[in-house]
Amino acid sequence: MRIELATEPGNPDRPNEDFASAAVPACGQGGTLVVLDGVTPSRGESGCLHSVPWFTARLGGALGELSVSRRDMTLPAVLAEAIRRTADAHEQTCDLSHPRTPQATVVLARWDAERVEYLVLSDSVLLVEDASGSVTALVDDRLDRVPRSSLVTDEVADATVRNKEGGFFTAAADPSVAARAVTGELPRARARTLVALTDGVTRWVEKFREGDWADLFALVRKEGAEAVVARVRALENADERDRVFLRRSKTHDDATAVYVEL
Repeated sequence: MRIELATEPGNPDRPNEDFASAAVPACGQGGTLVVLDGVTPSRGESGCLHSVPWFTARLGGALGELSVSRRDMTLPAVLAEAIRRTADAHEQTCDLSHPRTPQATVVLARWDAERVEYLVLSDSVLLVEDASGSVTALVDDRLDRVPRSSLVTDEVADATVRNKEGGFFTAAADPSVAARAVTGELPRARARTLVALTDGVTRWVEKFREGDWADLFALVRKEGAEAVVARVRALENADERDRVFLRRSKTHDDATAVYVEL
């Protein structure tokens, strides 16, 4: 089994709000991966004393532990319990009902000798390569369907459409959001390799149009996760002045890629 992970902040002077982990328990052929992209508050207060990295570390740590130790739980149940644990850690000090309370996108995958389970919430992406070499992108596309007028920038949605019907959903303080995630499972034989990506990397496809999901997958496999992040940074730098591709988007975003060859 090959596992490779790379993550880089969008701004070296600010903490990385992404979270990534992969675990291969000693008990057998199974494992898990977790990738979170923390949502930077668009403006104003969040009602919380804690930072987004504090939140993603708590939530990501709980997801990693539960997905390994509680294989009897479904992935939506794992996400719901992880959100509940994280909320319990700061509900006495923070206003968790605030629309800009710390929150994150989620990619969660778990595998054993028989199957691969997956969960995707919001705009991070999970790529799956099957035994034939075909690549499938598992996505939650609700953010793409939000009217552009509801976006503060091309990447930041107003709180009026986040975790609301007709908008899109992220992991914040309400465990019931886990039921909104895109989920499923595949026979292990149909999932040879997994690649989880935050939108700081998926902009290679979605903004810069350098290729499709299969091309991005091939690039991660050939050059490695760190090299792909560097390629995205080069594209961002080249477009910084004219903003032909970036338009209203931030120049650099936190970027994370996790590659798992089963």
